[in-house]
Amino acid sequence: MAFEGFETNRRWLGDTAPLAHLWSALSPLPVSLPALPAPHLATLPNGLRVVALPMPWRSTVSLSVYIRTGSLHESQRLAGISHVVEHMAFKGTATRDCQRINLDAERLGAEVNAHTDRDHTAFHIEGLAEDLLSFVPLLADIVLNPSFPADELERERQVILHELAEVEEDPAAVAFQAFDRACYGRRHAAGRPVIGLRANIERFSREDLLGYVQAQYGACNVVVAAAGPVEPDAFLRAVEAAFGGMPRGEPNLATAPDWVGGIQQCRLAGSSQCQVVLGFETPTLTDKRHVAHVLAAALLGEGMSSPLLDEIRERRGLAYYAACTADVLPMTGQFVIEAATASKQAAELFTEVARLLRRQADEGPDKVGLVRARRQMQVRFLRGLEQPSRRLEAAAQELFTFGELRDANEGLERLLAVRPKQVQEVFEKMLARPAAVGLGGSVPARLADQARELWTFA
Repeated sequence: MAFEGFETNRRWLGDTAPLAHLWSALSPLPVSLPALPAPHLATLPNGLRVVALPMPWRSTVSLSVYIRTGSLHESQRLAGISHVVEHMAFKGTATRDCQRINLDAERLGAEVNAHTDRDHTAFHIEGLAEDLLSFVPLLADIVLNPSFPADELERERQVILHELAEVEEDPAAVAFQAFDRACYGRRHAAGRPVIGLRANIERFSREDLLGYVQAQYGACNVVVAAAGPVEPDAFLRAVEAAFGGMPRGEPNLATAPDWVGGIQQCRLAGSSQCQVVLGFETPTLTDKRHVAHVLAAALLGEGMSSPLLDEIRERRGLAYYAACTADVLPMTGQFVIEAATASKQAAELFTEVARLLRRQADEGPDKVGLVRARRQMQVRFLRGLEQPSRRLEAAAQELFTFGELRDANEGLERLLAVRPKQVQEVFEKMLARPAAVGLGGSVPARLADQARELWTFA
C-alpha cells in the first residue's frame, strides 16, 4: 500500500503565494511565507488514517497516536475513564510490564507521554529520527494491548487521586471547572472536568477499563501521525504492520451541548486570590464565523499592549495575570476572559472588564489594535508550523472533524479578511446573550450579584 493523494493533500499547507498580498497590506515590508513539504495522508483498509508531515530540517521525530475519545464521549457513570485508561495504558501490556515499557523507550533516548482532552486521547513518543520505525510498534503495543494489571490499577488510582487533589486545591483549576458548569450545566459531559469525578475514580475496575477500550478504540477513530525527517512509504508500512489488524469499530459520536450560562463558584479556604473566568458562547470549529471571535479575543487580551492587559494590569494594577482566548473546538466554543486578583479588587476588576467589553461593542476596534491582533495571529500560525506537536494535533483534529486535511492557508486568509465591523459585531452579540462566570478561591460575597448586574444571564 502506498500513500495516496500526494498532490491533492498539498493544498493543506500548499503554495503560499496567494497570501502575499494580504500580508503586504499589513506591513510595509514584504513577508515570505514558508514553503513546506506537502503532508502525506493514507487510510488503511480498517479505516485508520496515517499522516506523515515531513520536516527534513529536524534531527528528531515526533510520533503520536490520536484516538477520538475523551470526556465528551463519557456518560456520568464513566466520567473520567478516558483519563484513567490513558494512565493505565503504560502500566503493562500482554508482553511488557511497566518497567519494560519505560526502558524500551528510554534506552533509545526517547520520551513518551500522553494526554486526555474533551474530544480525544493521545499517546506520544519523541526521539531520534533513525528510530521512528521502532517507535511505531512500541506505541502500538500500548494502544492495542493494554493489560490493566489489577495491582497496578490500585497504585495508579492513588496517583490520579493525588492529581485530583491538586486540582481541587488550585483556585484557577476550580474556577475553570466552575466556568464549564456555568457554560453547559452539570448533566452534559462538557460541564464535567476531564479528570473525572472522585467517586468514579475510586470505583473503576479493570473490567470497566477493558470494556471502555473495546468499545471506543476502533481503527476508524484513530490517527497515527509522525512529524520530522520521515520517509513516508516506510512509515506507512510500519503503521500498517503494527495497526493493520486493529478492529475497525464504529465512529465515536457525542452530542454537542447547549449553552446554558450562569454563575458557578467554588470558595477555597486559605486562598488569598480570587480567580475569575468570564465567557460567552462562540461558533464551533465547523462554523466559519468562529474566525472573527478568534481575532476579537486577540484584539481584547493578547499581549501587554492589548486593552485587557494594559488597563487591568499596567494602568490599574488589578491583576498580575489576565488573558483572553477563544477556545474553539468541534462541538464547543468559548470566548474566555480570565484573571487572578485580590479579593478586595475583584469588584473593580469586574467593572473594568465590563467597560472594556462595552467599549468594543459601542466603538469597535481601533486600527492599530486590529493590526496588532492580526500580526499576533500570523506569528502564532507560523510558530505552529515550526512545532511538530502543534502540527500533529492539528492534523488529527482536521481528520476527526472534517475527514480531510484542509488548506490551512484558507483559514489564514479568512482571518486576515475579517473586517472591523465584524469584530465589533462579535462584542455586540456576545453582550446581548447569556454569559457564563466561574469563580474560585477567595470569592467576595457580592461578586456574583455584581456579575448579574453587569452581564446578561439566562
